Amino acid sequence: MFFRNGANEAVLTRTGFSLLLALGLCFPMHEALGAPLPPPLGQHAGPWASGHVQGIAVDVQGGYIYYSFTNLLARYDFSGKLVGTLQGWKGHLGDLDFNPADGCIYGSLEYKKDNAFYIAVIDGDRIDRVGIDALASGIIGTVHLPEVARDFVADAHGQASGEPEGAPPPHRYGTSGIDGVGFGPRFGNAAGPHYLTVGYGVFSDTARPDNDHQVLLQYDVRDWARYVRPLDERRPHYSGPAAAHGKYFVRTGNTTYGIQNLAYDPGLQRWFLGTYRGRKDGLPNYTLFAVDASAVPRAGELAGVPGPGGEGQARGLLLPLAADGLSDAATGIRGWHQKADVGFQPIGHGLFYLARDSAREGKQAAELTLMRWTGDARQPFAPATQDASASFLSHTGN
Repeated sequence: MFFRNGANEAVLTRTGFSLLLALGLCFPMHEALGAPLPPPLGQHAGPWASGHVQGIAVDVQGGYIYYSFTNLLARYDFSGKLVGTLQGWKGHLGDLDFNPADGCIYGSLEYKKDNAFYIAVIDGDRIDRVGIDALASGIIGTVHLPEVARDFVADAHGQASGEPEGAPPPHRYGTSGIDGVGFGPRFGNAAGPHYLTVGYGVFSDTARPDNDHQVLLQYDVRDWARYVRPLDERRPHYSGPAAAHGKYFVRTGNTTYGIQNLAYDPGLQRWFLGTYRGRKDGLPNYTLFAVDASAVPRAGELAGVPGPGGEGQARGLLLPLAADGLSDAATGIRGWHQKADVGFQPIGHGLFYLARDSAREGKQAAELTLMRWTGDARQPFAPATQDASASFLSHTGN
């Protein structure tokens, strides 16, 4: 089901790519595509009879932009032409990222009622027409994340939830699943190999004290060939790595549904965490946060999180927020009041795509704008110019 016709033999001869290539899911195919187009200053996607836009992925070399609309994935080229759509699943497809090492699109895909939290591995090059059925085409492979499932079913004390009334609240750390995904270096080593990094969704609850951290997992996907299974909603599978290569906590204060968009910018050597605005009093409730890739994780107590069985204080690997943006004197939390929750993707050399969602007559659309980083605490991004777009290719060596 996963193999391209005759492609697996050629794929197996390649070196330096993910073992996912052995499944024939995807691999870089841009060598013969000619000179790439400059990134557009803006793009409109939709409208679709779908959920609202959740995230984007940009294949800079190939010249494509992918949009997640929860239950529909749309592929456009840099000229604005709709290339194809993938649809037909019932789960929640969230944030996306493109992995240039293997040519795959990676996205978060949830089935909460089945306690199935997947990374979807998508062959974007096969999305070449409108209306492709995801379940029948074999374009999507899935890898289950047991670490997320364990936290989702546990209570605040780390024990199995479902206890009688008066028991600790459900969902350890306030875990609601996963949303943000991105590729970048392991925390504390900006020069190291890139890992898939996954951000938890976190329920908004102003009454509990244990949901003020963002939770990040990092995985080396080069050994994921053994875990990938077809997407089959009738028979959810639970094949995946037993544990993450690293689990980290960033204290931002509670946000509404946690990290919606997660992305790494190699120029700034910085991770960006886009969230919906939180509702807790006494917090700055920023909507964009950052963590420097060079920040070394430190073991420490997780403020407000009880230890196993409710004894003492839970501990974990803590990451500091970047010393940038606005600073809240009362809490020490830093960040920006910047919309970055439905599409946020650095493309290099100080340029970023930011998305906005819109709805009309029950259909959903996305408006994408190319922005440049300003570094200003109150307005960190400004629209890019045509000159910036045109010069992008010379910066990238194309």
